[in-house]
This record gives sequence, C-alpha cells and structure tokens, in this order.
Amino acid sequence: MSKFFQAKAYLSYWLNCVDEHSLHSPFFYDFYTKVVKKNSIYNEEAERLRAQLLKSELTVDINDLGAGSVLKSKQRHVKDIAKHSLSNAKFSSLYSRVIQFYQCNQVIELGTCLGINTLYLASAKPTSLTTFEGADTLIGLAKDTFSFANVLNIKLIEGNIDETLESYLRANPKIDFAFVDANHRYDAVMRYFRFIMKASHNKTIIVFDDIHLNPGMEQAWSEIKKDSLVYATADLFRCGFVFLDPSLNRNHKVLRF
Repeated sequence: MSKFFQAKAYLSYWLNCVDEHSLHSPFFYDFYTKVVKKNSIYNEEAERLRAQLLKSELTVDINDLGAGSVLKSKQRHVKDIAKHSLSNAKFSSLYSRVIQFYQCNQVIELGTCLGINTLYLASAKPTSLTTFEGADTLIGLAKDTFSFANVLNIKLIEGNIDETLESYLRANPKIDFAFVDANHRYDAVMRYFRFIMKASHNKTIIVFDDIHLNPGMEQAWSEIKKDSLVYATADLFRCGFVFLDPSLNRNHKVLRF
C-alpha cells in the first residue's frame, strides 16, 4: 500500500486521538488509564527470540493464503518477515495486559506468523490459547519459537483459517478474547468477524490488527463499528478493539497510544 495512504491515515488518527482528559465514559477511562497507559512489561524470552529472527538470513518459501503483507515475493527472508509482519513489543504487551485485566480465559489468535505475539498472549496465562496459521513454513518456525521458549500452553491449529476457524468455533462456542492478524483483505476480515461473533458474549473482546493498512481494512473496520452487536470500539491506529457490552451505549473512541 502506498506511503501516501499510510500517511493520510495516520494524520487522521493523530488529529482525532484523545487521552484520559477527554474520556467521560467510566469504562473507557479505566481501559485507558489502567490498561492502555500502563507501562509495557516486555517478555524477555520473546524479545530475545525476536532479535534472533531479525538477524536470520534463512530464506523460506511462503504458501501465502492471503495475508496482506507489504512483502510480495513468495520466497522471503525470515528477518524480513520478522521486521514487517510481527506485532511490535509495545502492542503485544498491551494485548497481554488486556487479557489479564479482563480475565479472558478462552483466547484465540488468527495468524501465528513466527509466534512472537503468541508468546505474549500465553504470558497472560489464559485457560486456553489457540492460534491459527495457514502457511506451512510459518507453522514450522512458530513451533520452533514455542519450543525454544519452552511454552506449553499453546495449541496451534494448522491449515486454511477459513476452514479451521469455523470448525474450531463449532466445538468451542465461547471466546473471551480474539486477536485477528491473518488475511488483511476486506472479505476475509469480515468473514472472520462473523465467525467470531457466533462464539462471542457480552464481555468478549475482539482485536483487529492493521485496521488502517489499506482501503479494504479501513472499510472492514468502518463496517464492524456499525454492526448492531458492536457497542464500543477503540482505535489505536495499529489496531482496533471491539467491545460487545450493551451497557457501553455506542461509544467509539480514537485513543492516543
């Protein structure tokens, strides 16, 4: 996606974002002051592995099932995947804090990639953490990440997420937290959203990564905010949080982070 689009999207975010001084909703005030603004606690093992991946000269063939990466070649260096496709430590730490603060037990992640963000989710110690990945080579690298970190509370489901997610949710119909960072195209994001909504409840939190990556993602984000079962959202530019609690009364915020 063009640098112009990204710059325009960020300018709009910067002009509209607010901090705690403009938040009158008790829910959003607590969300911002007790979760978003809390100091990040970085996962030392995850960051050690990230540093190694950022230096890796290994070249792998990626069976890309649709992720909207800025990298177009099917053959990629691991260091480039680590640089362009991983959530950074600031945001991964935030997701971990959200799971802990809201006591989310049933957690799913769409788009395992190299497994670094998954380690952060696991550090929040949910009862169940299931991550989905469709690219065979990334599955192997993610398994190495989990093995090197000696983290055992992660279930990795392999295969096309369009197929595996629906099957999983039929058997596990209650999700507390979902992180969506797989196929960055409008149709796929809306499909994942509809799947997850079937397994959601009033306290479910859904996070969409890269909501301003391209026009399709922005369109999806706009439509998700208008969904009749979505009562509040928080736009942090890199990602968007979706809340389904009816008591939040259609409250949509753009938060400085």
